[in-house]
Amino acid sequence: MNCKQVRKATDLITNPSARELYAREFEDDSVHFPQWERAFEASRDDSLQIDLPYSETGTYFSKLYRSYAYDFHLQKGESLFVDVETDSVGKKVFLDLYNISTDSLATLKHIKSNDKGKVSLEYSVEQSGEFKLIVQPEITTTTRFFLRIYTKSLFGFPVAGKDNKAIQSFWGASRDGGKRSHEGLDIFADRGTPVLAVADGRVSSTGNRGLGGKQVWQRTGMFGYALYYAHLDSILVSSGANLKIGDTLGLVGNTGNARTTSPHLHFGIYEGYRGAIDPLPFVQTSEIPEFDYSENQQESPVLVINASRANLRNSPTINGQKIGEAIKNDTLSLLGKTDAWAHIQNKEGRKAFVHLSLATISELPN
Repeated sequence: MNCKQVRKATDLITNPSARELYAREFEDDSVHFPQWERAFEASRDDSLQIDLPYSETGTYFSKLYRSYAYDFHLQKGESLFVDVETDSVGKKVFLDLYNISTDSLATLKHIKSNDKGKVSLEYSVEQSGEFKLIVQPEITTTTRFFLRIYTKSLFGFPVAGKDNKAIQSFWGASRDGGKRSHEGLDIFADRGTPVLAVADGRVSSTGNRGLGGKQVWQRTGMFGYALYYAHLDSILVSSGANLKIGDTLGLVGNTGNARTTSPHLHFGIYEGYRGAIDPLPFVQTSEIPEFDYSENQQESPVLVINASRANLRNSPTINGQKIGEAIKNDTLSLLGKTDAWAHIQNKEGRKAFVHLSLATISELPN
């Protein structure tokens, strides 16, 4: 068996990532590939913070050896989606997702990479925490790009025609003068509004009892979640019924201990021995950024500061932590743009965000 056959057999077991397969094309390159790899390793130490959803436009420039890193928080009950669109067909972009440990060293644990031939990544969050995404284009590409990073909830929303704005009481809110805390969400809607199954699963019980009044319990599987729909005006399913996501199981009301409040659904999630958990990440509606190149006129990888001083921040917001400063006529590498902010790298290699009102996109100096 020759080397290629051995590698092919090994790949069936190890399932190498798109990045690992790409690296093989440069095994004899001692010039470009080492610089590309160093850029990737350096980005592991970046600590730029973003809130999701996030989008960025820009241009990848050939042989500039750039690598982009973003830190963000994810919650159990969410799925992460990352997409990169380029205006040139077949361009390779590598995506690597890491979990950031909570120890003092902030160790990175690799979670997932994109597959060969894809410029997207999906990940169902198993445990809430801090994560880092590293995005790096191939060495030989010059192309405009649109990056978007966003989440979707694992389940659907439980009240027909409503979204996050209808939630008026959240997990942990005080109840009975502080004697207990709220173990769910209260979603307000007109009496009789359909209550929908948020996931596929079997109705484990129904009834009219206790604080929840008319209620439905649903199981998502033998080792899944118990879903609790309470204060219903009417129950429209029977115990043992199999529900699909979006099926109507009851109508919004105010039965049980909600008799003195406006009609609403109390929705809760219970997980095995842990008991009640915060249901918001599982059902909240989220915004998905749409691909749009209309704001991206970037033709140069250079940004020049035109203000007397400009704060460099660790996130694209005025409340972001100041991590550096630039002065008038300083030249920065322009990595991309997000809303009114530029994603930059200074001459020392530090990455940050600077407000676009303080700078001008410029041509490369001769």
